[in-house]
Amino acid sequence: MRDDDDDDAGGAESEGKGEASVGATSAANDPPADEPAAAVSSKRERPQIRRPPVLFSRTQPIIARLEQVLGGTFVAYWCSTKASMRHEDVLALDHVLRWAVAQGRPLDHVFLFIRSDGGQGTAALRMTNILRARAQRVSALVPLDAASAATMLALGADEIFIGPLGYLSAVDTSIRHALSPVDHLNDRVSVSHDELTRLVRLWREQAAEPEPGAEAAAQNPWGALFPYVHPLVIGAVDRASSLSIKLCSEILSYHMEDPQRAAEIARALNANYPAHGYPITLREAQRIGLDAKPLAPEVDELLISLGQLYAEMGQRADTDFDPHNYHSNEIRKVFETRDLQLHYRVDMDWHYRESERRWTALNDHSSWRELRVIAGEEHAKVLHL
Repeated sequence: MRDDDDDDAGGAESEGKGEASVGATSAANDPPADEPAAAVSSKRERPQIRRPPVLFSRTQPIIARLEQVLGGTFVAYWCSTKASMRHEDVLALDHVLRWAVAQGRPLDHVFLFIRSDGGQGTAALRMTNILRARAQRVSALVPLDAASAATMLALGADEIFIGPLGYLSAVDTSIRHALSPVDHLNDRVSVSHDELTRLVRLWREQAAEPEPGAEAAAQNPWGALFPYVHPLVIGAVDRASSLSIKLCSEILSYHMEDPQRAAEIARALNANYPAHGYPITLREAQRIGLDAKPLAPEVDELLISLGQLYAEMGQRADTDFDPHNYHSNEIRKVFETRDLQLHYRVDMDWHYRESERRWTALNDHSSWRELRVIAGEEHAKVLHL
């Protein structure tokens, strides 16, 4: 149902008595004009909801083999391209580590498989703090991409093992502020510190001779930016850039005794690369001073296979009801160790509001799900974190 159906309802009320019964019947059968279409669809017979596969029985043998080869406790942290590192992930990681300790498994050496496009850097600091508090030694395994905030998480490891497909990235910060500009879909866009500083530098380097009376504007390009980027957004981006350097330095200090070296690495990751997504491969990671090593071929193959299974679990599972309504049911995050898997499943309806030009969520039942192996049997439940 469209949000502008009120006009049709008003027309029905103005009809004469001869058509009153017809109008009344139509009004009785039609839903109220302000009722969301998703609610209307729920009254009709809906198609069967698509659900993502849960491949716990196939990932566990790979993890068992990895622990055998690595000689330590293996923990996987995987995010789909539609998810990001957030503070609730800290609780999930802590739950996994507590489970391992409760099962009598020593955390002398934890091997953390990381795959994520990034997220909140402060969450990376908290996850590092949890790992360093519970494990004597931590090694990061990067067979694929561990970008942005995931790079920060990798910095918290004593050593980083990077495969041929694996890479870290720059950590220069971009933020999506409440006052950020909007794109053609009416969504807020991210603004990065590097973009702003490069624009100002180009302005000053390539500006022509100012016309009379325009000298102040030429010397202060920020005034020309303000109609497009709110001043509070610019201030927030500058603060976030300082935060990024601080986070990297703090995370490195958990295992790096030389604060000057940690500061140099933090500055390099924040300012030395021309793009936020610049891939920092094994050679570059070693060049900037990180303790980076190549992944053993067998470990790399096992991790790639594990990542492919997680990608299969994380496939899109949308069920379309009509052009304005659909149901989303997909797995976006996975934490896993031997005999335990946590995954975050999105389970909600989406309704498109034409008047606002945006999608809104309805009937949100998204949650963390836990799978355990107890006495050789799988047990599943919703986990409240």
